[in-house]
Amino acid sequence: MTQPPGKEVPKSDSMTFTAAWKDLVRGAGQHELWLKLGIQDIKQRYRRSVLGPFWITIATGVMAAALGLLYSMLFQIPVGEFLPHVTVGLILWNFIAGAIKEGANIFIDNEGLIKQLPSALSVHVYRLVWRQTLFLGHNLIIWVVLMLIFPRSLGLELLLFIPGLFLLLVNGVWVAMFFGIVATRFRDVAPLLEALVQLLFYVTPIVWTTKTLTQQGGDAASRAKIAEINPLYHYLEIVRAPMIGEPVAAYHWWIVLACTFAGLGLAIVAMRQWRFRVSYWV
Repeated sequence: MTQPPGKEVPKSDSMTFTAAWKDLVRGAGQHELWLKLGIQDIKQRYRRSVLGPFWITIATGVMAAALGLLYSMLFQIPVGEFLPHVTVGLILWNFIAGAIKEGANIFIDNEGLIKQLPSALSVHVYRLVWRQTLFLGHNLIIWVVLMLIFPRSLGLELLLFIPGLFLLLVNGVWVAMFFGIVATRFRDVAPLLEALVQLLFYVTPIVWTTKTLTQQGGDAASRAKIAEINPLYHYLEIVRAPMIGEPVAAYHWWIVLACTFAGLGLAIVAMRQWRFRVSYWV
């Protein structure tokens, strides 16, 4: 039927910001589902393995020890100062990289559930973030051991780790949702993100520090300022610094909060526009 002149065509109920937000809320309400699915993912991945997910902990610990010892000698930084920096950085990086790379394939990998299970689309995103959080929890054992070997004066500032981690989890949700939708439509996005994550590892202060560059002065100090353009540096800093007994400048929090709100807005826009099409694209 032709729409009468002067009257707007109503939008589809599925193509509204309200519907996109309701999907996130509904998915959070279905926590029993994604909590069980996340644990099942880990059991399935390490089926018949004696150590299970602790293999990731061992691999991360060995990698941190190797990189920490090597670069502490190259940069002439005491091991007790540099190794915690590298170790906590790697632990957090595993979460960030997992949210980005696995997030790009989250809907493609769950094609069967999306087409057969009447649940919110965000359930699969929460499932991914929950699974990565479990891996993060296993890897925190390395941090505990490290603090016993290289004691730090961890005061009340350690509690800043909690809101920092919360912001990291929230960002994991929007990253997985946004890139998951885009990569489902454009399949070249996933391998592109994997290459980009590898590049970002080297330009993010994980196996090097901005403090070292600043102390060198000259061009090195300028490069330290340029490194702060990388938003991942600020995400690492608000969680890592409290965990290794270092102060956190306020501007790190403001940058992370700004990126978080911008990212959530971007994800909701993507959900509003393409959420209902994901089941046809997978």
